[in-house]
Amino acid sequence: MDHQPKFFENLSGTGKAIGVLTSGGDAQGMNAAVRAVVRMGIYVKAKVYFVYEGYQGMVDGGDNIVEVSWESVSSILQVGGTVIGSARCKSFRTREGRLQAAYNLVQRGITNLCVIGGDGSLTGANLFREEWSGLLEELAQKGKIDEEAVKKYAYLNIVGMVGSIDNDFCGTDMTIGTDSALHRIIEVVDAIMTTAQSHQRTFVLEVMGRHCGYLALVSALACGADWVFIPEYPPEEGWEDSMCVKLSENRARKKRLNIIIVAEGAIDCHNKPITSEKVKDLVVQRLGFDTRVTILGHVQRGGTPSAFDRILASRMGVEAVLALLEATPDTPACVVSLSGNQAVRLPLMECVQMTQEVQKAMDEGRFVEAVRLRGRSFENNLNTYKLLSHKKPDAELPKTNFNVAVLNVGAPAAGMNAAVRAAVRVGITEGHKMFAVIDGFEGFARGKIKEISWGDVGGWTGQGGSILGTKRTLPAKYLEKIADQMRTNNINALMVIGGFEAYLGLLELSAAREKYDEFCVPMVMVPATVSNNVPGSDFSIGADTALNTITDTCDRIKQSASGTKRRVFIIETMGGYCGYLANMGALAAGADAAYIFEEQFDIRELQANVEHLTEKMKTSIQRGLVLRNENCNENYTTDFIYQLYSEEGKGVFDCRKNVLGHMQQGGAPSPFDRNFGTKISAKAMQWISKKLKETYRKEEGKVFANTDDSVCLLGMRRRNLVFQPVAELKNETDFVHRIPMEQWWLKLRPLMKILAKYKTSYDVSDSGQLEHVAMHSPKEAETGAI
Repeated sequence: MDHQPKFFENLSGTGKAIGVLTSGGDAQGMNAAVRAVVRMGIYVKAKVYFVYEGYQGMVDGGDNIVEVSWESVSSILQVGGTVIGSARCKSFRTREGRLQAAYNLVQRGITNLCVIGGDGSLTGANLFREEWSGLLEELAQKGKIDEEAVKKYAYLNIVGMVGSIDNDFCGTDMTIGTDSALHRIIEVVDAIMTTAQSHQRTFVLEVMGRHCGYLALVSALACGADWVFIPEYPPEEGWEDSMCVKLSENRARKKRLNIIIVAEGAIDCHNKPITSEKVKDLVVQRLGFDTRVTILGHVQRGGTPSAFDRILASRMGVEAVLALLEATPDTPACVVSLSGNQAVRLPLMECVQMTQEVQKAMDEGRFVEAVRLRGRSFENNLNTYKLLSHKKPDAELPKTNFNVAVLNVGAPAAGMNAAVRAAVRVGITEGHKMFAVIDGFEGFARGKIKEISWGDVGGWTGQGGSILGTKRTLPAKYLEKIADQMRTNNINALMVIGGFEAYLGLLELSAAREKYDEFCVPMVMVPATVSNNVPGSDFSIGADTALNTITDTCDRIKQSASGTKRRVFIIETMGGYCGYLANMGALAAGADAAYIFEEQFDIRELQANVEHLTEKMKTSIQRGLVLRNENCNENYTTDFIYQLYSEEGKGVFDCRKNVLGHMQQGGAPSPFDRNFGTKISAKAMQWISKKLKETYRKEEGKVFANTDDSVCLLGMRRRNLVFQPVAELKNETDFVHRIPMEQWWLKLRPLMKILAKYKTSYDVSDSGQLEHVAMHSPKEAETGAI
């Protein structure tokens, strides 16, 4: 970064009052946002008020608007829904209602509002802001407030956060609650799959999304559904026939179950609704299949928030307070949101207008436009789904005569199988022959390689671990044997899905190109490891699933102590030398400290942490949580830290320790990992096709690629997916500790400390600029967003 870091110490909230409310439909993660706003507000010395029951509470006033303290938001991080209540409010839609609300806020000196809700709630907030000075003048004329108050509270600042499980708000990649809703859907689908398999049934699942098909589309991608109906992309005329043909073909291929996902707002191209019952009746009448309907309903809004939603909401909450402190009378009301893994601020009304444009396009039958307006991510999901769900007849497939091999390397990571499935299917669609290598480089050397077909990878998305088998062995000692196998099977390109070993493996293979021509072929790596320690990518497949496991376990461990005396838990996480899991787990579980290798600590810091916790435990707080990365320090072991806390906490709290171990590598992949694995792998396969065309030498009849840019790693960087030559990544790698030299998530460390009541400095240079909602070109959709 070439900018001067900008710290928020010079942003003081002294004398400011912030009101926080949740409005509209509830969503998991709202509480995490409320907690972050309260704690960040108090941290910058502002007063913070809860507004209970949304706008209704603002209109009713009285006990509905209450000043809160640090402890008020303790233990709400893991609770679904919203603890401050939400209501749809008719009276706020009238000027009298807003007049009363303005009076109630002025009485308490609140001129900063943080609104967590959907587009309706945010539009209401913006109108309130525009009318504010007029409302105050009217109150003064009526003698309810004096002229002094009109001057003092002349401006109302508003910052919005979008809480909506539908992910239907333009300008934001993910709204708070979407990831958790996907978790609920996928849990149900995984459960249904086992029963459907037993009976050879067809299941029609109806998911929420009256106006937006995001949940239906992503869950269809994540479970490999046979057919999906969404409002933005109605099926073509005669869809009934093509769907029935597809279902019966699948049965003929020995597929024992069919899954059809219907968004509640699904329509056909004449704007007529397509209901789950209609789809069921059609399947029964035409095919006579045993068919059941499951309507998920409010299950999708319930349950605990996922790790992603907790971190998203915590980041948004802190960003919202910063935006309020920096707001001037001239800055428009903004929403804080996430783009890639970057926090951004966008003008509220631009987002609302664009969201309304989508609906308008759908009403007018301009469906291609509607999909484009939904944004890059939505468009990519749709294109990937279309690519992977329907196999073209062999006669229609191109024939390239190229053979591409796929292998898993390193430790198993949830989502690897989804990536293999996507690679195989995209490869077949592009006309290549696909080969699967069993047991990594070791299996490759032993000739454990077989052709793999479209149907072979059916049902793989939801499977944990690695079906192909994976080993940590590096290729260096098997180079000759691997070269033989590549020659024997005529392999023209390699796709390696794995962790740090996969990266080292590609470096070794490219170094061996001088000696073996067989390695002069395009090679690409897709990062998959729970540790998230691969250079060149902000995320790797499997890390989100591991993070959810850690978060769920921390919730349970904290709960195990409820009702007993005060207790502190010391929890050890995996990750090698990479502190990602410990740090993000701490943020998602609301821990008091996280010890990681990247940020060295000494006995003085340990001492300070213990004292800090002891002070906290003397208040109403009952439980403490400390996370430690397995390799953060060779002498300050988990046992050492446990003993230190036990000794120093005597008489105030007692201690327990837990080593989470291999449960972090297991389990079914989370929706994020299935989706990320599927999309990143599909993109990697398309790159291979492009490279094969570029490097094919017609006169010799073979592929020859020996430049650096023919051995790449595909990674997520800030907002885009980028191909980077592994040779160039060498300079960014600490090979001794197997971690990247720079890691984006270290910037979030102060956030965890602030939310745990530590004094710290937080670099906010990345945030603060108001951006505009970008209309993207169709070309852009191909280049990057995930």
